[in-house]
Amino acid sequence: MSSGPDLFVVCKQCGSEVSPYITECPYCGARLRRRAPKLPRANSRGGVLRRLGRLSSLRAGAGTGTRPRARAPRGERTARRRAYPRLDSPPYATIALVALGCAGWVALRGGYAEFAKLAIVGPLHGDWWKLLSSPFAYLDGLYAFLALLCTAIFGWLLERRHGPAIVLAVFFGGAVTGALAAEAVYALPIVSGAGGGALALLAAWSIPDLRAARSGRYYEGELLGAGAIAATLLLLPYARPEASWLAGVVGAIAGLVLGLGLHQIEPSEP
Repeated sequence: MSSGPDLFVVCKQCGSEVSPYITECPYCGARLRRRAPKLPRANSRGGVLRRLGRLSSLRAGAGTGTRPRARAPRGERTARRRAYPRLDSPPYATIALVALGCAGWVALRGGYAEFAKLAIVGPLHGDWWKLLSSPFAYLDGLYAFLALLCTAIFGWLLERRHGPAIVLAVFFGGAVTGALAAEAVYALPIVSGAGGGALALLAAWSIPDLRAARSGRYYEGELLGAGAIAATLLLLPYARPEASWLAGVVGAIAGLVLGLGLHQIEPSEP
């Protein structure tokens, strides 16, 4: 059987590697051959062109000092797809939660709504809808920024893993549970902002990494950064009285419980 065509030829005049399908060197103009060789047949032309393309990418990488980007192994792509089944879909639930929080802050700062109508100030007295509106009531811009930042980061990460319905369930589960705990403990509770909901998202997201760290396995998340954000939100009520530390702690506990349940129902890796 005949061997395939060469991928390149070397110019005897300047030593450059050039295409075997030209008659003159494009660098020095030296004559390489009298006539160009015949092109391969159609059935093998695609393979030759692919080989030439690979050679061009390798030469380009060598010239710039970088290696061409290799595709991830099939097993790694499968594991990433299993861990984040909704990697390519936009985080609609997280965007909606952050947008509602921004809208609540603008409405209160602009005087379009009253704080007592949205947040929990004192006993509910039948106003149970405040359990759902209080996570979006902010008086302070710093509190709003920190709570919405935590919601955006860990809501997005959790939505990549489980989808928008789980994000909404964890967020409102932590926020409502924390508000009810404050109602049960304090005679005059004040609960506003997404401290409980944001900490619930953080806690639910961290469960797989916490279990991996406990067993000595590798994990992708940054637990130290997550712990710093959680500590900041838990200490913020000492500077802002409208933020309840009890609602944040109970919300984080609710997120841990929900995260454990979600981790148990996840399909195990083969």
